[in-house]
Amino acid sequence: MWCDLDVRKTLKTAGRVFEFDVQLQTDAKRLVLMGPSGIGKTMVLQAIAGLIRPDAGHIRLGGELLFDSKARLNLTPQKRRVGYLFQNYALLPHLTALSNVGFGLRRGVWGFLSRAQKQEAMQWLERFQLGHLAAQYPHTLSGGQQQRLALARVAILQPRVLLLDEPFSALDPTLRQSMREEVAQMVDSLGIPLIMVSHDDEDRIALNAEVVRLGQVDGRTVRL
Repeated sequence: MWCDLDVRKTLKTAGRVFEFDVQLQTDAKRLVLMGPSGIGKTMVLQAIAGLIRPDAGHIRLGGELLFDSKARLNLTPQKRRVGYLFQNYALLPHLTALSNVGFGLRRGVWGFLSRAQKQEAMQWLERFQLGHLAAQYPHTLSGGQQQRLALARVAILQPRVLLLDEPFSALDPTLRQSMREEVAQMVDSLGIPLIMVSHDDEDRIALNAEVVRLGQVDGRTVRL
């Protein structure tokens, strides 16, 4: 199985206790996490990416162990090679489209892109039909262009898996379908699996994905 998850975590805030206990083992290469708002769908993505640490369990992708509480193993986000597209895209406003795409290739905080890195970044911009906007800043781009820019920034790093957090929710219906096709083509061309959080069953249909439904049982979030 390429995906083997056992994520358990308890959160306590303002007198409220949130218990998360989800297991998933699958060979399906496209997964859509669905369930009510606040159920913890995004937490699955964050745990895989290494942005939160589960209290117990393990995370194994493609046969490689990324987290194991018993073995006290917890790879850093940088070592996990996970492509995470945040809901707000998290583009860097002070950098051009070209520099945003090439940002992950830089070495060090003040690193600059080499000529070869700029060429590689430009190739990915052109692949997403954004080459003519290389010198533009994120705030000058449309919502669809910003999303394609964020996808190009993820793709250039050749991730082992693509994680998407409700990527189409803010787009109009026409653009939404277009971006579904872009994502499907991207994961096919890179040959990588996809895990996406969504509330829209059309996403599952368009991406031909398996649904993983989360819900509450006895006060705990589990896989239904």
